[in-house]
Amino acid sequence: MSQIPNDHPRAASLRTRELLARGLEKGIVVPEGLIAHGRGEAFDYLLGERTTDLAYSAMQSACASLLFAAHPVISVNGNAVALCAKEIVELSEVTGAVVEVNLFYKSKEREVLIEKELKKNGLNTILGTRTDSREIIPGLKSKRKQVDRNGIFKSDTVVIPLEDGDRAEALARMGKRLITIDLNPLSRTAKVCHISIIDNIIRALPAMISIAKEFKKKSNQVKMRTMLNGFNNQANLTQSLKIIRSGSREDCET
Repeated sequence: MSQIPNDHPRAASLRTRELLARGLEKGIVVPEGLIAHGRGEAFDYLLGERTTDLAYSAMQSACASLLFAAHPVISVNGNAVALCAKEIVELSEVTGAVVEVNLFYKSKEREVLIEKELKKNGLNTILGTRTDSREIIPGLKSKRKQVDRNGIFKSDTVVIPLEDGDRAEALARMGKRLITIDLNPLSRTAKVCHISIIDNIIRALPAMISIAKEFKKKSNQVKMRTMLNGFNNQANLTQSLKIIRSGSREDCET
C-alpha cells in the first residue's frame, strides 16, 4: 500500500481496494463487484471522501427506523461482507436486525463462504442460505427474487446497501420500508428508498453503530420519532447531488 497517512481520505480508499481484492481471492466477491465499486469510488471522490452532514442525518433517521421496526433485516452481498463483516454483525446486534445473504450473482459456494465470514465475525444466525425457507419476491425475474421467509419476506424494514435497482423497486412494491447506503444519489435504489445514506459503507456502518448505541442509551423515543418523521429523502438526494455537482467538496445549505 502507498505510504499515505492513515488519516488521509485516500488511505481509506486504498484499504477498501485491498479488502475487495482479498474478498475476490476468497471467492466472496465476484469480478463484477469490483466494477460496481469503481463506479461508487468516483462518486466518493466528488463527495470529498467524507461523511457529509446530510449523510449523518440520514444515518440518524435510519437508526431510528431500525430501532422502531418490528422485523428489521440487513440484506448483505459479497462486497458488503468483504468490506464490513465485523460492522454488519455489530449493527445487527445493536439494532436487533437479522442478517440475510442475498446475492446478484448467486451460487451456493459463495453463500457458504459469506456465511462462514459472518460467523467468523461472531454472527450466529444467518438467513438466506437455506433452500427450504425461500419465498419469492413478486414481479422479479432474476435469482434475487428468492428471499428467506423469516427474513426479508416477513420484514417491515430492510437495509439494502449496495443494492441493484430492480430488487429495490420490487421490495418497495411489497411495502417494505427501505434504507440504503449508496454513493450515487441518482441511482434507482437511492431514489426508491425511504432513507438513502449517500456515503461510503466503510464510513456509514461504524457511524450507524455509534448512533444506534447512543439512541438506545438515552431511550429518547420522542426525539427519534421526530427525527424520523421529519426526514425528507427527496430533499436529501437533491442536496447530495448539489454537493457532487458543486465540485467544492463542501456541504450545500439546506
